[in-house]
Amino acid sequence: MDRLRALAAVAQHGSIARAARMLHVTPSGVSQQLAKLEREAGHPLLEPDGRTVRLTHAGRLLADHAARVLTQVAAAEADLADLHREVVGPLRIGAVGSAIRELLPEALAELAHTHPRLSPTVRDGEGVHLVPELRQDRLDLLVIESWSNRPMFLPEGLSQRSLLSEEVRVALSERHPLADWEEVTLPELADNRWTSCAPGTEPYEALVQALRSCGIEPEVPYTLAEYPSQLALVTAGLAAALVPAMAQRPAPPGVRFVRLRPELRREVRAVWRTDATSPPVRACIETLGVR
Repeated sequence: MDRLRALAAVAQHGSIARAARMLHVTPSGVSQQLAKLEREAGHPLLEPDGRTVRLTHAGRLLADHAARVLTQVAAAEADLADLHREVVGPLRIGAVGSAIRELLPEALAELAHTHPRLSPTVRDGEGVHLVPELRQDRLDLLVIESWSNRPMFLPEGLSQRSLLSEEVRVALSERHPLADWEEVTLPELADNRWTSCAPGTEPYEALVQALRSCGIEPEVPYTLAEYPSQLALVTAGLAAALVPAMAQRPAPPGVRFVRLRPELRREVRAVWRTDATSPPVRACIETLGVR
């Protein structure tokens, strides 16, 4: 099993050195495991690629099988652990701000009641920054977002579960000429300035893609991490914003949330490492899933 883990880690992380860091072993230890696996498989699994190595065709084939085997082993270990262990110890959660406000407080309160020996911590951030932290074993569970016009890509080795799907509306100042319309299209807002999260984040890239798909080059002079800050600029008439339902509460005075045509949606997902589906992770996912 250790040899399969070594191969899967090289396939996922692209080098023996990075695989060794993730497995908490030395590079020579990984190389020894792979050499034994090559002898057992009867095929070369690695070949030189400049100053590093890459998988051969046989290596990629075996790595795919290894990933499936390790996923099943992790699931079996988690099931067995649940039979004999309480949900105890640390649980490191990373989440987008709106999910922290709307989903996590009740879930954490319920977990504290049902699993008093669980010790969760929470860090806010955006998926683009939190996913690498999860893959590097610095977080155990994420609550992040994916937008319907730009679904979030997740690398191999991660599992996910949809928690909710919600409508996204455009936030306009009540003084905006279209603020009282029942619905608008993005071309009807072509001359607007926009506010969103930082470039590279899911909300920003979804906004840019939505506008460019309509032939509009976005003008986004205000990049702010939190929706309340964005809505303050909307209230002042400085910009418009795309805001999912969860972030519309409480609605600030002076802002109108107008439906978009065609509809745009945001999905909130729980994401975790497939090979680290521990009892704390599973308990939190189940609790979030019934909110």
